[in-house]
Amino acid sequence: QVQLVESGGGLVQPGGSLTLSCAASGSFFRNYAMGWYRQAPGKQRELVAHIQTDGITNYADSVKGRFTISRDNAKKTVYLQMNNLKPEDTAVYYCAAERRKTIATPDYWGQGTQVTVSS
Repeated sequence: QVQLVESGGGLVQPGGSLTLSCAASGSFFRNYAMGWYRQAPGKQRELVAHIQTDGITNYADSVKGRFTISRDNAKKTVYLQMNNLKPEDTAVYYCAAERRKTIATPDYWGQGTQVTVSS
């Protein structure tokens, strides 16, 4: 069983930055692909970024060049550095984990953290 706890959300002005963190409990964190999803009001949940067990990363086109996902296996934590934030980035951000090399259908989800980009 894996529990995921996100932190770092908040209110930020357009062009600002935030870093989200997701701390995982349980064993074998390094065997889990990790991802960040988001869901805006009235929209479907979408995959924003994910990092494979071997460290390879992938991003949605809408965040490429602005967001960076990383993981620290020793700390069992995954991060999402978000720069040059835009109002359309406003959403609840969820951390997810899947016990395979790459993420497809997560086994575990965090409770979500709100990110609001507004002046």
